[in-house]
Amino acid sequence: MTIPSEVGDGTAAAAPADPPTSSRTPHPARSRQQTARSPQQKGAPAVVALVVVLVASFMELLDATIVTVAAPAIADGLGAGEATLQWTVAGYTLALGAGLITGGRVGDQFGRRRVFLIGLAAFAVASAACALAPDPAALVATRVAQGLAGGLMVPQVFGIIRSSFAPAARAKAFGAYGAVLGLASVAGPLLGGLLVDADAFGLGWRTIFWVNVPVAAVGFVLGVRFLPESNAAGRTRLDLPGAALAAAAAVCVLLPLVQGHEWGWPWWGFVLLALSVPVTALFLRRERRLVARGDQPVLDPGLLRVRAFSSGLAASALFFGAIGSFFLLLSLYLQYGTGRSALEAGAVILPYAVGSTLTSGIGVQLAARVGRLLLVTGSLVLAASQLLLLFAVRGGTEPAYWHLALPLFIGGLGLGLTSPSLVNVVLAGVPARDAGAAGGVLTTVGQVGNAIGVAVLGVGFFAALDASSSAGAPPLTAYADAFSSVLPWQIAFYVAAAALMLLLPKHTEALGGDRATTTVPEK
Repeated sequence: MTIPSEVGDGTAAAAPADPPTSSRTPHPARSRQQTARSPQQKGAPAVVALVVVLVASFMELLDATIVTVAAPAIADGLGAGEATLQWTVAGYTLALGAGLITGGRVGDQFGRRRVFLIGLAAFAVASAACALAPDPAALVATRVAQGLAGGLMVPQVFGIIRSSFAPAARAKAFGAYGAVLGLASVAGPLLGGLLVDADAFGLGWRTIFWVNVPVAAVGFVLGVRFLPESNAAGRTRLDLPGAALAAAAAVCVLLPLVQGHEWGWPWWGFVLLALSVPVTALFLRRERRLVARGDQPVLDPGLLRVRAFSSGLAASALFFGAIGSFFLLLSLYLQYGTGRSALEAGAVILPYAVGSTLTSGIGVQLAARVGRLLLVTGSLVLAASQLLLLFAVRGGTEPAYWHLALPLFIGGLGLGLTSPSLVNVVLAGVPARDAGAAGGVLTTVGQVGNAIGVAVLGVGFFAALDASSSAGAPPLTAYADAFSSVLPWQIAFYVAAAALMLLLPKHTEALGGDRATTTVPEK
């Protein structure tokens, strides 16, 4: 789900959130940042420019959505183990989050059109490499490359729209952006299942990556011709060492968690986990020094003393951590456990996307008045939906379609209430001068939480699966036991996130100042 947040004078446009990719958000624009841009587009050139960035956004979001449905086919086709499936999702998400840290500033400095086109071309090349991957390791590496390319491409979308359209037309452009993301959320599960089951040219799951290449090629050609160039009037500085330290700390957590079960929990895995603490401390020390010198850090540690921000970070990590693993594990249960095809699994997931589509626009509209209550309600609705799903899948009997679809639809309603407004409600408690930087960090933490959720809950799922299978349980019972074992943890994540959300501002106008305005629709 992609949830762009525009800080400052952005134009609001509501759109839905989608299931599997819960926190992918273009880097918020810097508060009150001046932009040097080309003359605003009108007529056909403006329409073509908008189509280019919308198609690229649709493609990037669709790619992550499709992968969760295609995961069992990937495992069968490559002989991939559980760790590869987790890395296929988590590696992409983590790389995207790392790219978002600096992607916005790269576009500000070197030109948003240029960086967007480089990211689009790199995304196409990485997609082709994913489709050609000969083994699991190659697939994981190319998925990481895809994520990094997306981290360059996605943050430029808002800047390009803002520089291409006058304020009156900009609202319609953001509305179209939201509608396209809503379409991607609905189309993703079904298209993924359709492509896998169709097995076009005998390519099987590889078609989910090949489909990106011609789309990106056409977008690149049109982008060269019609996209306007724009950049920040002032010069920005990139904190690449800081971004690298933050990514290293995340990898120190992810690597032993994802690989530990498959590798027999080696001693060095626990060393890596422990090493994440001093690496994080080193990162914070560097950021404090940059702030003291007046430079631009990835994270101003002083923001951690702001209650709304620190609570929002923890709530975001828990909330998106629960979502991050859910669709991968659900897809495994549906296809390996109940024997559904990829297309049938996509049809089961579809009500979730429909539910989030119905409530995301309402959530954005109500956030200004009852933002905190909205977030808490949405998170608790998600917890309730997981409880209903737990009753449906436990016991080793195959649930009927509607026994699965109803809890998923309710979960989608909860996601739509919470996800599009979370960043802006948190930013309402942050000083206006820090809103841009805080929004970027929140976005990245959501991505990292997503990846860590895949790792942590994946460990529990596969451990329970092994235990049940070793006891001689049939596939339906084994996968039902495994899925049932992680649902209580997901419920706990949502309830804990709701408790932390009680510490956030009551609404997005809590401070009444120059506050962030959501241009939404993350993933």
